Amino acid sequence: MNLEIISIGDELLIGQTLNTNAHWIASEVDKVGFSVTRHTTVGDTKNEIIEALSLALKKNDVILITGGLGPTNDDLTMPVLNDFFGGKIIENKEVLQDIEKLVLSRGMEMNINNIRQALVPDICVPIRNKNGTAPGLWFDINNKIIVALPGVPFEMKAMLTDDVLPRLIGKFKLPIIIHRIVYTQGIPESKLAEVIAGWENNLPSTIKLAYLPSPGRVKLRLSSTGADRNKMSELIEIAVEELKMIIAPFIYSTEAGNIEEIIGKLLSDKKVTIATAESCTGGYISHLITSVSGSSDYYTGSVISYSNDIKVRELGVNSLDIEKYGAVSKQVVEQMAEGVLKKMNVDYSIAVSGIAGPTGGTDDKPVGTVWIAISSKLYGTQSKEYRFGKIRSVNIERTAVAALGMLRELLIK
Repeated sequence: MNLEIISIGDELLIGQTLNTNAHWIASEVDKVGFSVTRHTTVGDTKNEIIEALSLALKKNDVILITGGLGPTNDDLTMPVLNDFFGGKIIENKEVLQDIEKLVLSRGMEMNINNIRQALVPDICVPIRNKNGTAPGLWFDINNKIIVALPGVPFEMKAMLTDDVLPRLIGKFKLPIIIHRIVYTQGIPESKLAEVIAGWENNLPSTIKLAYLPSPGRVKLRLSSTGADRNKMSELIEIAVEELKMIIAPFIYSTEAGNIEEIIGKLLSDKKVTIATAESCTGGYISHLITSVSGSSDYYTGSVISYSNDIKVRELGVNSLDIEKYGAVSKQVVEQMAEGVLKKMNVDYSIAVSGIAGPTGGTDDKPVGTVWIAISSKLYGTQSKEYRFGKIRSVNIERTAVAALGMLRELLIK
């Protein structure tokens, strides 16, 4: 069954607001068996909404619309859908009761805009909104379903999960879709494709492979569509096990998606602690580590040693080594790692120093040059030089991922 997502709002069209709704909706409907054919974004303009809807109806069984259901003059979704499908706008008593209950429970009084939200087309089924005042609209026209939901994310998500998806699942016979993702780090996409080419060419015809790269990582998504869930799962599991035999050192997970979660579990299981000394990443590694719930059990703190003075004063780096080798060097980054290990009294430490760019590079150390060191009480200190690209934000992310990857290799030994 084909499905299109239409997002309505000038703020989305001009990039003022990030369209997270379409991303979330697509992932949810994919799980239950719909094939998402397209995401369309249009402004708050009647003609644009009609044009997008007309085109979507030609190619899809279901159209999910978000945005434009508010009470103000620029909210056009409800009247446009009413006119398009030839309905009559009426006041729905149940919707009005829902709105009154919500407004009064928040200690406010009903106003004309609240009352206007109870106006809905007589040819649709209202979808109750437990978290806001704008009802959703369910149209069943010529065996095609058109659903309009509010643009407020937490309102839309609850309505889709609690009401819309169960209705859609009940109406359509949907195929089973299974996705399995293998998460890799430390090998570029082009090299990865070369290494696993033979495995990829011998995959069963029922399994499709997609490469999903991001800075420092590549996700391999195996997908299968069919009617026999057990058989599909079995074939994917066999394929994953075969893949592990080829690229095991580069796979950091076949379940969780974030390397910081994997690191957190390893540190927790081993009951060890870690601290960081960051220069070029400016605290980004610490941010990743502490984004995991429970990280206080193993993470103690960081020294953001952006200046050479802090490297010397807080981490004990030899100033003569900075003068001789430069801040971005094996000698300095190893001293940073050992300094923070001692200062924080932890079991492991990460230190990074590099040229994030876009300025600051030299012939010997171009932009993207990074040194990473891992130090531990048990294994001593090891370091590695990397040459990333010229984009500052990408270099920062790749450095953080590479550092966590180096730590993971040490922890699993």
